[in-house]
Amino acid sequence: MAGHSKWANIKRRKEAQDAKKSKIFSRYVKEITVAVKEGGTDPESNSRLRMALQNAKGVNMPKDNIERAIKKASSDGSQLEKVHFEGYAQDGVAIFVECLTDNRNRTVSSIRSIFTKHGGSLGKNGSIAYLFDQKGIFTISRQEDMDLEELELELIDAGAEDLEVEDEFLTITTAKEDFGSVQKKLEELNIEPENSGLQMVPKATKSLDVDSALKVMKMIDAFEDDEDVQNVYHNLELTDELQEALNNQ
Repeated sequence: MAGHSKWANIKRRKEAQDAKKSKIFSRYVKEITVAVKEGGTDPESNSRLRMALQNAKGVNMPKDNIERAIKKASSDGSQLEKVHFEGYAQDGVAIFVECLTDNRNRTVSSIRSIFTKHGGSLGKNGSIAYLFDQKGIFTISRQEDMDLEELELELIDAGAEDLEVEDEFLTITTAKEDFGSVQKKLEELNIEPENSGLQMVPKATKSLDVDSALKVMKMIDAFEDDEDVQNVYHNLELTDELQEALNNQ
């Protein structure tokens, strides 16, 4: 779990600071679009939209961009399809890729190409999913006046499985079925997450030497850069040595 949350937090910091804002914003526009089409434009009554807006704000998406995305989604007749892909990077690291696309053939071709180019292999759906559990994950900013012990007790009562402190972030993990109750508890406590959602968390992680792990991370970065990709999950252990190497890149 620790490796998972470390990578999630590095990814969040990268997204918040990344120069390639247009690709990151596009990813969150798609989240907003799907949420609006499923439940309407009112975040008070549409919990998925409320979560999408929180996530967009977490990467510093301008208010104007958010408002345009909501307006366009409410009038646009096009549909986005959710698809996922499973496979392996080199050295047997499992990769699970979630996409939102308006052209399945384009997405399949692109994902297969990235697997091949980086020495991996695209498998059938179900080939690696059993290596992961779907969990609710909330990332919140750590405030100086937070009583972490009291917060942890409140969240455990609401169904949280774990509260992990990592630098300036807190990562809350819940079972899939307890996601809603923990989300409600955070709202009651007036805590707005930087990011929240259901994620694929590895049941066990795989440790590689730094050079091999960096090659896997290049593959993951290639997936992250694809316009149709929303999330990439993996079971690579983010060791202290690997984290240092990533920070120095």
